[in-house]
Amino acid sequence: MCGVVFIFGIFSSGGLGALGDFVDYPSIFITFGGSLFCVLASYSLQNFKEGLGSIKLIFKTPTINTPQMITKIIELSNIARKEGLLSLEEAAADLDDDFLKKGILLIVDGTDPELVRAIMETELVSIEGRHKAKIGFWDTLGSMGPAWGMIGTLVGLVNMLNKMDDPSAIGPNMAVALITTLYGSLLANWLCAPVSSKLKENNGEEVMVKEIMIEGLLSIQAGENPRVIEEKLKSFLSPKDRATQQEEGGGEEVG
Repeated sequence: MCGVVFIFGIFSSGGLGALGDFVDYPSIFITFGGSLFCVLASYSLQNFKEGLGSIKLIFKTPTINTPQMITKIIELSNIARKEGLLSLEEAAADLDDDFLKKGILLIVDGTDPELVRAIMETELVSIEGRHKAKIGFWDTLGSMGPAWGMIGTLVGLVNMLNKMDDPSAIGPNMAVALITTLYGSLLANWLCAPVSSKLKENNGEEVMVKEIMIEGLLSIQAGENPRVIEEKLKSFLSPKDRATQQEEGGGEEVG
């Protein structure tokens, strides 16, 4: 949609032929090439590739359903209350979430609650660190765009001033001077800022649901009442999501 708005703005003011006026290959090379090479110099080649590849994540529909996850944890708490903690091992086999499954198996193995928390939180920190590395990649690239746009502007102005006696050279050099600034702004605000914001949003949702898992698992291990666990976990949700969770079915005390 950003591209449509941008193209419409050009077309509405200058017509279809004006689109070609906004394509300048030296400006593209200076702005995009300079920005990418600077980021490449800041990261290892592997991290650079992973950073670029993370753009695919913004096109994937998040599968996180926090109210549904709370309902699942309440179901597990009912099983544990009725049949004991060891019964959770069979229930874990049907789980798709590796993080939740790992926590359940730690509980089934009789791991000390403090150690369970430490292990799960360490993994959560590691997951969040990987997410932040990809977010940082786009933030860095976004900061390079306007900087290299300004460098291109200075290049164009220097060339223009050096050739003031040649009227035919003024136009092309002025184009480089102005369009590089435009390209830098587009790179930062059209691409990098939205990608970074989307990745931050996804990271926040995933971290929250994993924190819910940790609290839920430790509550199950402590033998807390399923309704108490439900109320504890619902405190993570907004009022709207709490209503959704209630509709999906809350905890029912068993035994």
